[in-house]
Amino acid sequence: MGKHSRRSFLAAGGAALASTIIGTRRVSAVDSTERYIVDTRDASPGALSGVEVVHELDQIDIAVVRGSESDLAGVRAEPDLKLELSSKAGDSGPPVERDSKAGGPPENLGKGKKKTNDPLYDLQWDKQVQDVPAVHAKTRGEGTSVAIIDSGILPGHPDLQSLNEDLSRNFTSDGGTFAPVDSDHGTHCAGIVAATDDNGQGVVGTAPGAELLGLRVFSGPYANLGDILAAIVYAGDVEADVANLSLGAYPVPKGTEAAEVRIEGYTRAANYANSQGTLMVAAAGNDSTNLDTDGDVISLPNEVDNYMSISATGPIGYRWGGPGNGNAQKKRNYHAALNHVQDETWSPAFYTNYGESAVDISAPGGDADLEALDKIDAAKYDLVLSTTFDDSFSPTYSWKAGTSMAAPAVSGVAALIRSLKPDMSPREVREHLIETATPRDPTYHGEGHLDTKAALDALE
Repeated sequence: MGKHSRRSFLAAGGAALASTIIGTRRVSAVDSTERYIVDTRDASPGALSGVEVVHELDQIDIAVVRGSESDLAGVRAEPDLKLELSSKAGDSGPPVERDSKAGGPPENLGKGKKKTNDPLYDLQWDKQVQDVPAVHAKTRGEGTSVAIIDSGILPGHPDLQSLNEDLSRNFTSDGGTFAPVDSDHGTHCAGIVAATDDNGQGVVGTAPGAELLGLRVFSGPYANLGDILAAIVYAGDVEADVANLSLGAYPVPKGTEAAEVRIEGYTRAANYANSQGTLMVAAAGNDSTNLDTDGDVISLPNEVDNYMSISATGPIGYRWGGPGNGNAQKKRNYHAALNHVQDETWSPAFYTNYGESAVDISAPGGDADLEALDKIDAAKYDLVLSTTFDDSFSPTYSWKAGTSMAAPAVSGVAALIRSLKPDMSPREVREHLIETATPRDPTYHGEGHLDTKAALDALE
């Protein structure tokens, strides 16, 4: 059951299958017909008097407005970028019940040396290979905060106890709260960062002591670039240590005035957030594309300056398909299972965007043998298990894969670093993550593959 290549996947028309497992909010993007991004740096007083101001971002000399183009004569303004999901980001397999039994763990797990009492850790290859529970002896991320700019975070999830509801916000115009209105994507990312590690249920987060901020920019399947910029600025305002953006638009044409305004908006927002101490971490995207050779287009925001761009890796055959691993779910402990995979956990995922210049580092995001995933229930174990909710918004756990999952893996480690070294600047944290990454093929891994233990050990 060999893992097929990126090219064979695309040629086989696997996009429909991919949409059921790929978690990154990669979207089609079109110009808004009613919202505009305005550069207010040289705008005259009263220039916006004829439009409705949706977001007044004086920190970066940008305004997001609603109105008509004729009302903006004499100012630098371009249509807001409306992002629409081509399909709902989904998961693979039935949700895991909160008692960790139904639909989830196989029998007789946990025979190895455990460092946590959370039962689903046995299925978290991404945390195991990074030896996350061991680094919690140094820090659990206390004193830090991570903003999840996404589809919202489910309040009341038992494994997301560090969610700060008072500082969480809704940046859309739908009148709701920060809580999700449909997708569990942001909730899944939040668990990767900071799922509670000492409650005896569920999964383990990389930085369970970090505070979570749910900054919702998606209203159903839609988001606007202007709302994302507002969320980034807000993350800086509240001095979040990290802002995670498991979202993006690709391909966006370069060389137009509209593109320049959008890129400049992202750049100003990141620069402001950085000045406030906030590291920006962004998913590289799931288009199976070399971003270094893709012509006159750009992936936003991960290819913009001051966004740390993360590609994805994952195993094939974890607990189901590796050599000698046929009965792994019943006979092998979770440590041994990592030694019996067909593809290593640091292997590039079939869907990930890549490019030596476009990617900073890689991180665990999950992979899949699509043929096996369609036939073998345990094949979902190659994906990333984290916090989710069901159709009635009841807390659950389930699997997703994507550079969306890789980005919060890095965001969690950045929070651990800032917990130990709160005076490190975002640039220093980024450079530290790069310097301590394990060297791999730069085409897919940039400067290397995330190494959580090395990142913390190097701080001693």
